[in-house]
Amino acid sequence: MAAPTTVVHTARSRWRRVALVAGGVLVALFIALQGIALALPRTNPPVIAEPNWDSPQTRELFMRACGDCHSNQTNWRWYTYVAPAAFLAYRDVTDGRQKCNVSEWGVGGEAKCDESVEQIQKGTMPPWFYLPVHPEANLSAQEKQQLIQGLIATFGEGGEGGGGGEGGEQRNRQAAPEQENGEEEEGSTSLPVAIRPS
Repeated sequence: MAAPTTVVHTARSRWRRVALVAGGVLVALFIALQGIALALPRTNPPVIAEPNWDSPQTRELFMRACGDCHSNQTNWRWYTYVAPAAFLAYRDVTDGRQKCNVSEWGVGGEAKCDESVEQIQKGTMPPWFYLPVHPEANLSAQEKQQLIQGLIATFGEGGEGGGGGEGGEQRNRQAAPEQENGEEEEGSTSLPVAIRPS
């Protein structure tokens, strides 16, 4: 009959081996996922046109709270290169740009922007998991109300035109500002403020 200390020693050795194998598998899995994460395309396509914002403040609030996922001005922060956060960020930006992209206004970017106001009012946008790593997107109640009113004035009740009316489509198309240096600084999240035509 085996001594109790031998049984305990054998059980500990077995668990140590299991832990080492499991640890090795997890490290190998992370390395594989990290390789995939680094290969994800992180692009900021050129800005084609923006909506005719009702005010610079509306644009600033929108870009602060929504711009990373709903424009071509995404700030690809360091954690967007680390698995598994990289996959979540890539998915959110890709889906966000497809639904509402203020950098491609008038060429399909406005597709579901009419849903923005309702989602902000419900508190589903920005998503809860976005706010801890983007504290600037956590708007005060007053800022949220200003953004909602500004988006209604900018997108109109239907979301696709600066309040509707005659020439609404033309008013909502705004040429992308020319870059002074011919190239945008990498990681930049801001555009020159659009000026409303008189």
